[in-house]
Amino acid sequence: MMRRLARLALAASALVSASVTAAQRGQDAIEIDGGRIDGVSLPSGVSAWLGIPFAAPPVRQLRWKPPQPVAPWRGTRHADRFAPECLQPLRGSRQNHYFGEEATSEDCLYLNIWAPPAARGAPVIVWIYGGGFNIGSASMANYSGEPLAQAGVVRVNLAYRVGPLGFLAHPQLSRESGYGSSGNYGLMDQIAALQWVKRNIRRFGGDPGNVTIVGQSAGSMSVTLLQMSPLARGLFNRVVGMSGSPFGGMLGPAPLATAEAQGVRLQNEVGAASLAELRAIPGDRIIAATTPRDAIVADGHVVTGTAEQVFAARRQADVPALIGYTLDESFRPLGPVRDRRGLERAARQQFGAQADAILAAYASGDPTRAAADIARDASVGAQMAAWATHQQRFGTAPAYAYLFTRRQPYAAGITFSDHDPATVGAYHSGDVPYWLRTRGSLDLFRKTRAWEPGDVSLEAEMSAALLSFARSSVPVSPALGRWPAFDAAEPRLVWLAPESRVVAWPHFTDMRLFPSAAATRPGGARPRD
Repeated sequence: MMRRLARLALAASALVSASVTAAQRGQDAIEIDGGRIDGVSLPSGVSAWLGIPFAAPPVRQLRWKPPQPVAPWRGTRHADRFAPECLQPLRGSRQNHYFGEEATSEDCLYLNIWAPPAARGAPVIVWIYGGGFNIGSASMANYSGEPLAQAGVVRVNLAYRVGPLGFLAHPQLSRESGYGSSGNYGLMDQIAALQWVKRNIRRFGGDPGNVTIVGQSAGSMSVTLLQMSPLARGLFNRVVGMSGSPFGGMLGPAPLATAEAQGVRLQNEVGAASLAELRAIPGDRIIAATTPRDAIVADGHVVTGTAEQVFAARRQADVPALIGYTLDESFRPLGPVRDRRGLERAARQQFGAQADAILAAYASGDPTRAAADIARDASVGAQMAAWATHQQRFGTAPAYAYLFTRRQPYAAGITFSDHDPATVGAYHSGDVPYWLRTRGSLDLFRKTRAWEPGDVSLEAEMSAALLSFARSSVPVSPALGRWPAFDAAEPRLVWLAPESRVVAWPHFTDMRLFPSAAATRPGGARPRD
């Protein structure tokens, strides 16, 4: 389920957006790390610099190494087109693409920047893509930075290594690392990109002292992990997490020994006799490996413990957080549920002794709706509630919470054969185009939506809150005004809909009934997404 939803949500764009296609080179050259670049001027008035290298290509001997500095170049580099996405499985034709495929390469550590005209000291919003740490793109149209740049911020999309090329741990890699562990290279890429932003973003009109990092799904988990990491300290001023956190252990971190053993099994699967041979094997063979593998590793270097441990020790970056999820997230589905009997059977099968208490809390209405609510809160809902709770309990900076409930209106003829509620409802990633004002980009490849006036107003409400948060650390939106800060004594959130409102956080205390994902998986091992 996670792989299918992530691929559906992240089907990347082989199309360059219409505005970039029509862009004209003509930006004055800028001196950055590595040399001079120029960008493009878009018809909207926004300036864009696409495919800027922030680290050396992680290939050959740099495969499974922390990101290294860019080699300087001569002359002016034309930053006028997107770089390939990091090497990852291609998505098949049955995945209901929004945008088609992109080129892929191990040479992928690049970022894209969009800036408003004559920007100077503007807030910076950095986007981190999701995809279960196995797929993702910094260049898909749904993540375009142009719309928010038109509103006055500098937008940055960074790329990071995914899958086993980004997160493999191995005993030999740990021995050669110099810090006694391995894995988490994709997180190191994110940190290197943020360091690059700190050093260079002023040249694009951004304020390096006013950086907000934003991510969805695995990107949201990345945001939490960056908030936890000592290596990322001082690189951002606030965080936005959409539908995902490492609280509860759903995606780790795994013990180093467990992750190293998985790396050895992968090595054996691809038939490499040594680490040197493993580095020489074509990358597509590495990503095709089927050995189960944890993504995030408790390496003691990037990740120094679980989210619960780091926050309880007050080792997190104590910065304001805007976090939430969607109504129909489904990462621990109960299966097809059509009546009360089916709901009870599915709950008992999945939750055992806790099932009666869970059913008492959730099963007062329609069984199908109750099943969807349970599936959501047993995974992403509990993750975000725990993040908000730890943010308040172990820090001083506020958290602001939301629940996105809008079922996107599909165009005529658009159907989904499995009728999965998480796909046809307010599904995982369905909120992204509203936050980023990229609603129009979803029709570039094929028309899938019939947008209604309520969608336009909801996009305005959500994007205004994000922009306000990036400027002032407080979300303020046209209809709601100032959003309430989270308070565990009276947990509330913003119910995002065509008519948004502040409500009591649904089932907030009931989420304590669910066992954590880590507790249900022996040894911390989890299947690939």
